[in-house]
Amino acid sequence: MPRGIQLNANALRVLAGLYHGTEPHYGLSLSRALGLGNGTLYPILDKLEGAGLIVGEWEAIDPHAAGRRPRRFYTLTGEGIRTFEAERARVFGPVGTEGRHA
Repeated sequence: MPRGIQLNANALRVLAGLYHGTEPHYGLSLSRALGLGNGTLYPILDKLEGAGLIVGEWEAIDPHAAGRRPRRFYTLTGEGIRTFEAERARVFGPVGTEGRHA
């Protein structure tokens, strides 16, 4: 885990949601999937991105043509995957070889 970062239960939930997701998530989809409000979720996303555990990228759309603002999609970095897997093993014990690799 990167130095100086402590992951609370909600931060681990966000990492788990990104880890187990099949596609990148944007803020609202994470909020709905995890039951976290914006005031909780966005500071966690900022913290995780600042620590290099996730990366956020704005989608390339024309807001007028799409009829909405661009979404910022979040994905785990390799370090984020390793950190989540290490924390999961620390909390729940080792798991089989079905884990995700980066």
